[in-house]
Amino acid sequence: MIWIKRCLLIALLFTTGCSPFVENNTIEEIAPVVFWSFNEGEEGMLKISTLVPPLINEKKRLLSKQVKLLKQGGKEFNLIYYREFKSGQLRMVLINKNLAKKGTLTLIDTLLNDPDISQRLYVAVVEGSFEDYIKGQISKQAHLDFFLYRMFKHYENRHQGEMSIVNLHEFKNRLYSPYTDPFLPVFKVGKDNFIYKGTAFFQEDKLVGSIDKLNDQIFQLISNDYYLKNLSIPDLAVSIGQVRSKTQIHFNKDFSAMSIQVNLQGRIEEYRGDKNMSITEDYLSLNEEIETFLEKHTIMFLNKLQKWNVDPIGVGKLTLRPFSRPISNKEWSSYWPRMKINVEYRIDFQPIKRMNR
Repeated sequence: MIWIKRCLLIALLFTTGCSPFVENNTIEEIAPVVFWSFNEGEEGMLKISTLVPPLINEKKRLLSKQVKLLKQGGKEFNLIYYREFKSGQLRMVLINKNLAKKGTLTLIDTLLNDPDISQRLYVAVVEGSFEDYIKGQISKQAHLDFFLYRMFKHYENRHQGEMSIVNLHEFKNRLYSPYTDPFLPVFKVGKDNFIYKGTAFFQEDKLVGSIDKLNDQIFQLISNDYYLKNLSIPDLAVSIGQVRSKTQIHFNKDFSAMSIQVNLQGRIEEYRGDKNMSITEDYLSLNEEIETFLEKHTIMFLNKLQKWNVDPIGVGKLTLRPFSRPISNKEWSSYWPRMKINVEYRIDFQPIKRMNR
């Protein structure tokens, strides 16, 4: 009889992760969290918001709490809702822009240290009141939280060039790398809109600047071996599809100058300017205009990165050479803002195909 009791005790310990205490994971008793929204609270507090109940057909409510600690927020939510919150299904973290400017390190580390939270959860910056957006959409979209998650998942493949979708694992790797700086997508929110605005760049864990959609396309183009489904240049009334880029970067010996050559292939899918694409001279002239435009705006974009002293492209990695002493992060941070930059584009775009009538 004693032997049977010991066997039952051992079995219980193994099935509960070597703990004699069993968590209540009954479906009817738990509320899996799909997203957390982080904002500045009063007097240095952290404001956490989430939508309940997720994924089931009950009336939706936005819950918000002001706390000192992120872990405290989970406990506070449990006191005002009849189901126990579980972070194992957390899929999105949305950080207000003003909070991101002050630093995200403690939030990121807390998320990373939670064994129940997947590092594949999406992280983004929001400009405006995400809470007002949720309140305005609750009655219009039954599963708004799942809709947002599916949108992130759809654009997760960054080689489509639509959005700079980033997960927690990628952000963490860049945050703790000596030669690259992290970045996150930025969404502008209002009562009725949740719109992709561009990309935000971080110096260590603090947001220092963001770029618009045009510079976002350039950022993706000069990230090596990139595929951009569509490159639109409204200033030249042209749209190029199926764009593939190949970037080569070279430094001079003292790292005072850098040259970038970007080779682009694609096809012109739409042109609404005053040139005739059936005439070779006009077609070549348009190609030259595109090259000049991209060279000018790429230099302007890189100058912004220098001003903010951030390197999201990972240019600093290219300074690592065999049989030579590696440049320290501190040295690279002093070279990068003062470096002269020369950019050259070489494009090979197929002209618009004319349909036979």
